[in-house]
Amino acid sequence: MLFLAQTASNDFHGFLPTRGSVMLDFVFVALFAVIPVLASSIWLVKFRKPAELHKCEWHKWIQLALGAILLVAVTAFEVDMRFITKDWRSLAEASPFYASKIVDYSLWIHLCFAIPTPLLWIFVIVRALQKFPKPVAPCEYSSRHMMWGRIAATAMFMTAVTGWVFYWLAFVA
Repeated sequence: MLFLAQTASNDFHGFLPTRGSVMLDFVFVALFAVIPVLASSIWLVKFRKPAELHKCEWHKWIQLALGAILLVAVTAFEVDMRFITKDWRSLAEASPFYASKIVDYSLWIHLCFAIPTPLLWIFVIVRALQKFPKPVAPCEYSSRHMMWGRIAATAMFMTAVTGWVFYWLAFVA
């Protein structure tokens, strides 16, 4: 059950027992679901038998759904950070890592992954939609798709890990 914790200064925080906002909490938790779904989708096509081409279609639709969900989540996150929460730093000031700038460094490292990742995903998805036959089946573009897919999946994983580290340093510690 979601609840809002109110502090003495009447600032509303998220649904986890931390200093994070609702959206920070949501993204933190959501990435724990995204990574296994992403891994499962990759597993479908990596370990399929030649007769199991339907798994390629499943992979396609899972990736499209994840892409759409992530696009909505990133948009909602940006709207929250810019117009609702506005000042995440005031929520992070109580962290023992805030004054030493470790929180800032961890955010910069996170952004090195978080900014290019949606662009990579868009590129991988658009190229796959353009290059793969319908219904989806292996083709001459498959090896290139696998290379870019690995890069995009690794970027997503690193976005999640660095995001979790940033969240812990800023809003839990």
